[in-house]
Amino acid sequence: MYIEMKQINKNFGDFQAAKNISFGVEQGKLVALLGPSGSGKTTILRMIAGLEHQDTGDVIIEGKVVNDIPARERGIGFVFQNYALFRYMTVYENIAFGLKIQKKSKSEIHKRVMELVELVELKGMEKRYPDQLSGGQRQRVAFARALAPNPQLLLLDEPFAAIDAKVRKELRSWLKQMIAKVGITSIFVTHDQEEAVEVSDQIIIINEGRLEQMGSPVEIYKKPKTSFVAQFIGTSVVVDDFQGFKGFEDVPKGKQVILRPEFVEAFKSDNEKYKSLIPVAESGVIRDIEFRGSYLTLTLEVNGVLLNTNRSLERRPVSIGEKMCVLVYRAYVLEDENTHIHKNQLLKGIDVEQL
Repeated sequence: MYIEMKQINKNFGDFQAAKNISFGVEQGKLVALLGPSGSGKTTILRMIAGLEHQDTGDVIIEGKVVNDIPARERGIGFVFQNYALFRYMTVYENIAFGLKIQKKSKSEIHKRVMELVELVELKGMEKRYPDQLSGGQRQRVAFARALAPNPQLLLLDEPFAAIDAKVRKELRSWLKQMIAKVGITSIFVTHDQEEAVEVSDQIIIINEGRLEQMGSPVEIYKKPKTSFVAQFIGTSVVVDDFQGFKGFEDVPKGKQVILRPEFVEAFKSDNEKYKSLIPVAESGVIRDIEFRGSYLTLTLEVNGVLLNTNRSLERRPVSIGEKMCVLVYRAYVLEDENTHIHKNQLLKGIDVEQL
């Protein structure tokens, strides 16, 4: 592992920001530290950088314990969410700043700055000041400045937080391409699950100072290991009483169940495509419809429980109050803070997703 955190604990008074955190990051990977606000993500990032010091545990970079090594000597580039650019310096001067600290020659500085200006697609803007740039352009300057001294590790704290939604989406793709091109190991903090899934090779989910799960975006989405992960990733509904749903008689009484929209299918009783599924479906009523752009999210009342499912705009129009057949074909059951997938027992041999 290139980066390792071993049994890290950190307290701020009575607040425990990191509770026995341990994980490793392979060289060249782009990893997201994902979790809700106040979960401890930024504290973990700052401990890797040396801007905070852990109470116990070891931070290891390239096989070397760096607990007592100052931030400036760890070979780390840091990108802050508010850019932290020098207002009275040009784009060129901002990018060159770290190189001047390293006492590089003017020719070396010029060559490196121009390489990075090209890399971050800001050629021709070298003489502009931060207030003459858009938010996306400022973040590119911050990215270039962090890369200028050739760090071995890049840390980004909510790098897209101060940028509007459209530009943020464009920068996500740009960042992933740039990091792949440079080949630098990178860790970024975010509370946006869509951002983490879209950009990262791996996701580390943090909650209340604890590491909940680490894995690829697909692995975390499809195989959540804890109830928090199952509820935090994706759009889920928690059902306290799941008794009476057809095909789920094996779910222990009193256990909480988590349902995602993709676990639920809603169709009209006269739909020939789903005719064979009517005997195993529940009767439901549409209580709400939300337009999501390319699809609709339906809220359905089934057995006194409100469930969600997504519906393509290409399908037959539906309306609030309309009766539907509702099929639940999969559920996460919570047992002792762990999750287990339960499939509808009446659907053995039937692949609903292929209908």
